[in-house]
Amino acid sequence: MPQTHRFRFVGHIAGVGTASGTRLVLGSWVQSPLGAFADVMVERSDGTRILLAPTAAIADFVAKTYVFDEVRVVPVSVALHGRRRHSRWQVSAGSLRWEFTVGGRTPMGYLLRAVPRRIGRSQTWARLTDLAARTVMPGVRTLGTAGNGRIEWYAAQDLHRIEQSSVQWDGVDLGALSEVDPPPAFGFGSSPRVPSVTTLVSTVLVPEAH
Repeated sequence: MPQTHRFRFVGHIAGVGTASGTRLVLGSWVQSPLGAFADVMVERSDGTRILLAPTAAIADFVAKTYVFDEVRVVPVSVALHGRRRHSRWQVSAGSLRWEFTVGGRTPMGYLLRAVPRRIGRSQTWARLTDLAARTVMPGVRTLGTAGNGRIEWYAAQDLHRIEQSSVQWDGVDLGALSEVDPPPAFGFGSSPRVPSVTTLVSTVLVPEAH
């Protein structure tokens, strides 16, 4: 069996749709082998997939794990105001300005919080929950094959709804908050259809040759 390197990212993923058809997924990582950072994946209404990443190294890692039509290295920042519920997030990434407000914990969030973290982070648990995720939240996957022979799994620990969101791209308002539909095609799975913030640990196994 080929040797692999394990990369673990601890943080949050937020996903929203807009009335214009553009969908956005924010990764805000407080701990990772690449340091603390944030990146934004954008899929326009015409299907164009764009990665906004803060450094060339981060852009390279993410682009080799997911699929994009365009990669931009731009300053990316995330400012968080208030507590988890009703907290306000401000995201700046190049020409993107995105603000959203987090609401209450979902029923799934309460279930996720009940799973012991050591169990929840394992690949075996991700394999089991992947079957349930496909049924309960269509488009969502917790385990799959990423790009370049990589394997990735998500250990979700909490889930909150997004109540409000406003997005501007190149100074143009992209319209009201909408469901994340159709699911963006960055990788093997999508963020939940209902706009939300997931607290999670993402683990990526990278073959030694990469």
